Amino acid sequence: MSKADHVPDLAEAAALQRRRFRELQRQSRVFDTRARTVGVDLEGLDAQINDKRIQEATQRAWDESIAAEMKQNDKIMCILEERRKKDTLNIKKALNEFRQNHQQPERRHEFDLSDPQALKKAAPARVADNDPRCAVSGLQKFMGEDLNSENRRKFQQEQTREWLLQQQKDWANALADQKFADGLRDAQRLELDQKSMDIHRSDEETKRAICIATKEFNRTQATVSGEKMKLEKQQELEDNMTEISNMLKGDLLSENPQQAVSSFGSNRVITDRWKGMNQDQLKEIQDVQLQQVLEKLCRRSARVTASFVPRPCSRRVAVGGNWCIHILAVRLHHQRLEKEERQRNAEWDRKRIQAARAELLCERHQQRQNRELRRALDSLNAQLSQDQKRRRAALDEEVYANFPSGQYYTQFNTSSR
Repeated sequence: MSKADHVPDLAEAAALQRRRFRELQRQSRVFDTRARTVGVDLEGLDAQINDKRIQEATQRAWDESIAAEMKQNDKIMCILEERRKKDTLNIKKALNEFRQNHQQPERRHEFDLSDPQALKKAAPARVADNDPRCAVSGLQKFMGEDLNSENRRKFQQEQTREWLLQQQKDWANALADQKFADGLRDAQRLELDQKSMDIHRSDEETKRAICIATKEFNRTQATVSGEKMKLEKQQELEDNMTEISNMLKGDLLSENPQQAVSSFGSNRVITDRWKGMNQDQLKEIQDVQLQQVLEKLCRRSARVTASFVPRPCSRRVAVGGNWCIHILAVRLHHQRLEKEERQRNAEWDRKRIQAARAELLCERHQQRQNRELRRALDSLNAQLSQDQKRRRAALDEEVYANFPSGQYYTQFNTSSR
């Protein structure tokens, strides 16, 4: 169709003319300073109110239709559930009727073994003296004799055939009921599957949006985790170096005699850590041995002096012996006091060294914690600085990339919209 054959639509042209006329009227109202500052655009406000009412009515109608559809679906589900319950009740009722009518205890194969009336129903051993069941020897039955075996076998075969026919019929009825129940269950399952597919589709869309957000979050977390792993690796290396230094300077390699002291008492040692006695301990043992020798000599001299004292004429000799013993006792007492003083001084020195060592260890631990806190704070500050730089670069490159020109400011106040 050529341009010459094109005929303009009069209705569309009239609508366009009306819109242009309304736009001119709106511009005259909007650009009028007095009308804009003093009064309000009642027609425009009424139009907005009408549009909002139409939108609310449309939304209300849509909600009512959705509610009606939900009520209809709930009603259908209730009907199907009642039908299923009714079918289940009918099946159970039919099963109970079948058990009551066709599965009586009297019809079981083994009923004759547990029949409480078996003795009453059984025939007596003999009816009279001329009972043909009685033989000459007086026994009721001999081995291998069964005169009614043929009739009983026929009766049992007929009864078995009846049982089999009845079982086949019951089995066919059960299969039909099961097929009907399976059909109802399949219909209900199809309806539920359709609803689950709709829900699954909406869930997939939601999961897709969540996956996109999670991917961005994981990318950020991967960067943070990489930085954290570097810091942890550096910290582990420093800890290993510290542990090696402590092992080299520790009590095990330096053979500190204090590590062999047992916790059960100062006079006991740990055999696998004991490095032998030092010079002080050896000197202490020698001093104790010397003291024991002196005490033994004093006691022996006292006994000898006592044996030679009975006559008054030898009193001077006894006094001299006692004086020597007294001097030796005083000397031993002074030696014991000096030894106890040395032990007390050594104990105070040991406690002072232990307190200084504990204080040094606490100070080192505190310094290590301060270094770790400072390192974590530096890492956090570095990460925040990088995030701020990336945010500022994104703002400079994406958000504030285009600066407004003079033509941008000239487009305002050209339309009433």
